[in-house]
Amino acid sequence: MKRLLIISYYWPPTGGSGVQRWVKFAKYLPQLGWQPVIYTPLNPERLAYDESLLKDIPAGTEILRTPISEPYDLYRKLFGKKGSQQEVNPLNSRGNSLKARLARWLRGNLFIPDPRVSWVRPSLRYLKKYLREHPVDAVVTTGPPQSMHLIGLGLKRSLGLKWVADFRDPWTKMFYYKHLSLSALADRRHRALEQSVLDEADAVIAVSPPVRDDFAAATSTPVHLITNGFDPDDFPPRGAQESPDESLLTIVHTGLFAADGNPLKLWEALSERCRSDALFASRLRIRLCGKTDREVTDSIRACGLGENLVDLGYLPHEQVVQEQRRASILILPLRREPEYAKVLPGKIFEYLASGRPVLGIGDEDGAAATVLRDSGSGVMYGWEEKERLMEFIDKPCRPSGNIDQYTRSGLTERLVALLENLIEK
Repeated sequence: MKRLLIISYYWPPTGGSGVQRWVKFAKYLPQLGWQPVIYTPLNPERLAYDESLLKDIPAGTEILRTPISEPYDLYRKLFGKKGSQQEVNPLNSRGNSLKARLARWLRGNLFIPDPRVSWVRPSLRYLKKYLREHPVDAVVTTGPPQSMHLIGLGLKRSLGLKWVADFRDPWTKMFYYKHLSLSALADRRHRALEQSVLDEADAVIAVSPPVRDDFAAATSTPVHLITNGFDPDDFPPRGAQESPDESLLTIVHTGLFAADGNPLKLWEALSERCRSDALFASRLRIRLCGKTDREVTDSIRACGLGENLVDLGYLPHEQVVQEQRRASILILPLRREPEYAKVLPGKIFEYLASGRPVLGIGDEDGAAATVLRDSGSGVMYGWEEKERLMEFIDKPCRPSGNIDQYTRSGLTERLVALLENLIEK
């Protein structure tokens, strides 16, 4: 069996969307003749904990862990918020206090490309020794954090291994990059590192068509599209407990819910309907499953919808799937950043698999809107389209398209085809 070294900062029992992509690849790789070997930190920062993901890791998978030293404890003491006030993504333009601006400047200018960069050199020392004694056929690095790609770059330069750089998000074209308060020198450093990764990798993977096109325009390295997806094993035949309660109108959001994606017009529309329709008000439930910025829940309550709100916080993945399948409508509000039009949130594919109508709120011509339209699973409306949002609430579409191209097993087959082609060269 061929061996694939996967270098990932995120690995169970860490939870969250950044973990699931490569856990699912690791699940299906052995069935296709590739044995995953995982390299991940011993003591990563864990904002979410999800032991339910451990069941997907094949028995006997070799997992290598080494310590990482990170600046986040000191960073939070100086600049962070505590408990539920911690933002989903503090690297945006919304915090303009001196403390927030200083925090962004330090993050962008001292830790290039990100605060995990201190793990690169010790990882290279460890992995060079390990790989000489335990060879692999190829290496994959997955980012963010983009520091993981610097480990791949170092291994490529020193050992000449076949190396694939998997970008779950863009680098310098990521929506928050412009908010890092970068000096000209730091910006040049980011861009030079990104270009080195793109040019020296044997292959690059992107997760959305627009990001693939951006990378392909920047390098002669082959750039492949392998999106995120869903695992049919997580969506067995629906039981009664996983069907929507027809007596209720249950609007569900799962995953990270950031303040810069807060759909104010939706809350206003629901509030107006509740004031004019007591039966509607009694039926409405807004269930949030995942880490949610306080600004979002505050705005829901400010619209008089506090009694309709159920804020569940982070849930294990298997419970998230149940919430998705019990929804009357799933909402997909996107961040109000122009760069976000190129992003495909990982949750969108499990939304499709749930078989429930999806109401998107964001760029009507973006990557997510295209997936909803092509799959027949939902519609994307602009942030200010209050009337159209309520029209969908009143008469949601019925999902009708084929989504087989997004199964995790099928996506792993595409990954293996890429790897096999790479090692034959």
